[in-house]
Amino acid sequence: MSDAPRGLLIAAPRSGSGKTTVTLALLAALRRRGKAVRAIKSGPDYIDPAFHAAATGRPGLNLDSWAMPPALLDHLAGLAGEGAQIVIGEGAMGLFDGVAVEKGRTGAGADVAARLGLPVLLVLDVSGQSQTAAAVLRGFIGHDPAVRIAGVVLNKLGSERHERMIREAVAPLGVPVLGTVPRATDIVLPERHLGLVQAGETDDLPARLAALADLAEAHLDLDGIIAAAAPLQAGAGAGEGQGDSNALLPPPGQRIALAQDAAFGFVYAHMLAGWRGQGAEIVPFSPLADEAPDASCDALWLPGGYPELHAGRLAAAERFRAGVHAFAAAGKPVHGECGGYIALGAGLLDAEGVRHAMLGLVDLETSFAKRRMNLGYRQARLIAPSPLGPEGAWVRGHEFHYATVLSRGEDQPLADLSDAEGRPLGLAGSRRGSVTGSFFHAIARG
Repeated sequence: MSDAPRGLLIAAPRSGSGKTTVTLALLAALRRRGKAVRAIKSGPDYIDPAFHAAATGRPGLNLDSWAMPPALLDHLAGLAGEGAQIVIGEGAMGLFDGVAVEKGRTGAGADVAARLGLPVLLVLDVSGQSQTAAAVLRGFIGHDPAVRIAGVVLNKLGSERHERMIREAVAPLGVPVLGTVPRATDIVLPERHLGLVQAGETDDLPARLAALADLAEAHLDLDGIIAAAAPLQAGAGAGEGQGDSNALLPPPGQRIALAQDAAFGFVYAHMLAGWRGQGAEIVPFSPLADEAPDASCDALWLPGGYPELHAGRLAAAERFRAGVHAFAAAGKPVHGECGGYIALGAGLLDAEGVRHAMLGLVDLETSFAKRRMNLGYRQARLIAPSPLGPEGAWVRGHEFHYATVLSRGEDQPLADLSDAEGRPLGLAGSRRGSVTGSFFHAIARG
């Protein structure tokens, strides 16, 4: 493992502590220094990896300890390390936040840190506290012996005195302070209801990343952070061949037409890489540009995204509509995830209560005038063969949207769902002929 890339995980006690800002600042600064850096995101978030990709110039990647079996985690970690000098991971929520299942499969960032031997750089939002920061840090140091806190970044400092008080309090703990970010430093990325506005829609993203690199140069101990990283400990065989190919979802066809634009942007990098690794070709097209899927493709995939923000344009996209209907009429597999599922439906009620006709290939009617958050891991047992797998197969994934289902009509369900702890959630999704859809984003075979 001496030639393995080095890595660390950036984590925090809770969401909103500043770990995304610190992560992007560090990635941008390391790239500016000429480092070959790759980023990974712990958990199912599909927005942050696009920002990671913009900051590093390399594709982002998700590692999820609940949805992915350990061998697939090892395989993907090995891929992340190929050609990289340093791998920077970003956690989700708090470092130890996960679901109540077996150790190592909780979905927490701590699982990924422990399995891959990643030291943790802990970002503490110290606004409104001083010496108490040392008590928080002490708790993290001793909570799990498999997780090592290698350094701390003090975020939202109010003054030099504030910094001095905290430094004096944490000094006896033996954890180096590797960053001190003042409260006045406020580089904000624009947000909307599912999180950050997508990287591809942030027009001034290069300038924002340059400002974040400046922030890192000014307020992070970059040399100390690089020194704190440890060799990536991906398991035996990681990065070779297909790794745990049984856990990767099969490609839905040999040539896959993939909707890809501001309305349909949520697709996991490991999914695309897995399909390509199994011999499939991916042919992107833009529904918002009223492009039809390539008729020579033998499968069509509509990813999640924001159809509710572009409902009028989608409703008016006649070439797109005709092309998707031609796929369905030919009996070719057509699958939609979350936003893609909504687009396959009969109609969408936008936030102002205006109904827009969607593709009408399933009977789903959704409303964003009556918003309801749906969030959580999902275990799905497929009721019939579909692009996700054969009848009876188990798929693990994640659901996050604000759509209210008004009606599913008479279509057959796609899957029998349960939550992360195995509690039944009932029948879900839709299927009609070769057309299928669901609100959950598939991650791996369960």
